[in-house]
Amino acid sequence: MDEFSRRRFLQAGAIAAGGLLTPSGKAMMLEPRIPPMTKAVGPNDRLRFGIVGVGMEGSGVLSNALTLSGVECVGAADLYDGRHTLAKEITGNPNLETTRDYRRLLDRKDIDCILVAVPDFWHEQVLVDACQAGKDVYCEKPMSHTVAEGFEMVKAAHSNNRVVQVGAQRVSSALCAKAHEMYDGGAIGDVTMVELTLGRNDPTGAWEYPPPPDLSPANLAWDTWLKDTPKIPFNPDRFARWRCWRAYGTGVAGDLMVHLISAMMFTLGWNEPPRSALSLGGIYRWKDGRDMPDLQPVLFDYHGIPVYIRLGLSTETLERATYMGPKGILDTTEFGIHYTPQAGVDTAPCYYDSSYPAKMRAEYVSEWHEKHDPPPGKEPLTGQTIYAGDDWDDLRPHLWTFFDAVRTRKPNVEDAVFGNHAAIACHMANQSYFRKRQVFWDAGSQTITDAPQ
Repeated sequence: MDEFSRRRFLQAGAIAAGGLLTPSGKAMMLEPRIPPMTKAVGPNDRLRFGIVGVGMEGSGVLSNALTLSGVECVGAADLYDGRHTLAKEITGNPNLETTRDYRRLLDRKDIDCILVAVPDFWHEQVLVDACQAGKDVYCEKPMSHTVAEGFEMVKAAHSNNRVVQVGAQRVSSALCAKAHEMYDGGAIGDVTMVELTLGRNDPTGAWEYPPPPDLSPANLAWDTWLKDTPKIPFNPDRFARWRCWRAYGTGVAGDLMVHLISAMMFTLGWNEPPRSALSLGGIYRWKDGRDMPDLQPVLFDYHGIPVYIRLGLSTETLERATYMGPKGILDTTEFGIHYTPQAGVDTAPCYYDSSYPAKMRAEYVSEWHEKHDPPPGKEPLTGQTIYAGDDWDDLRPHLWTFFDAVRTRKPNVEDAVFGNHAAIACHMANQSYFRKRQVFWDAGSQTITDAPQ
């Protein structure tokens, strides 16, 4: 089964399982959101990119990038030599330049842009170096490992006039575009609450990845990989499962929540950090030495709007984003949008009339129907609107958007500022968890504080 057919198969199953089919078994289909390049791309006008990090995520980024027209991978960097072989296999180029030192790619004048898919604690250094070298950058989510790093990355992007796009890909999906259009058009009125949920229930989903069997200090630059974190002996699990530890990653917040937060920000037109965050949770199932929680419910305050997020690695639950307002509910999932309008008015006399004496109740009911019943044949239509689309985690539209921005220099949605705001929410959730209290965002000092300023 080819990739397109596989996606359509998964899409159809998810639509049916998620209750997204109408009574007739049909849903309105959305086309993948891949905008056309502004001009035809000839052999001499191809974008040439290098990739830093060809691991689990990076190999997917590279493979998806190569499905797009007008781009070519000309170099790959990774601290593990096995991924040099992998990069050559993916590109089909046995002569592809591969290196442990990503700065060799930055020195090349023939490379236009860099795709970055390294662990969170390496994001800032690689992105800043790339911007200063004059390269545009696609950086995997979350943009930063700490709040301070995020602002250094924004500064580097702006001071060097570089295109930076963060890799929370559903921002470029047809589903999120349609959800934004519907919300912006007043489908639910002003949002009053948001609920975001995601649950996994398997070792792979909890990052218990099997390290490469041949991994050793001979083929991995272990001390370099550790960067400025505490020096520890060679540990294959730390390399493969780095998301489990605070020193290297950002846990379920930076891996999973950031997708939900980024999509919410785009759907609702928000581009800001939350005012506050209150996080609970703990390590309940995956007691494998990790120090990041495997269950993390969070309540955010976004300019007075409550946003509740539930993330867990012990129970499989549908990933969804639910936006609620006085005119209805916009329920979005991986493959569809389910819009349920609500009139927000009484459709029958108020049941408080049960406290009236009989004669008074009869008069009230008669008067209510006289005032509110529609003329026969003009009863308002009720029902639901269903849209189905390609997987909102398809990387191709997002990578296409990045490459198009590199060519045209036009603004992109998930730029460094947007990516930084989404990452700040993740950092606030984690800080609340570790501090065991509600935390607040202080825009003046650009820090997370224990009390509102």
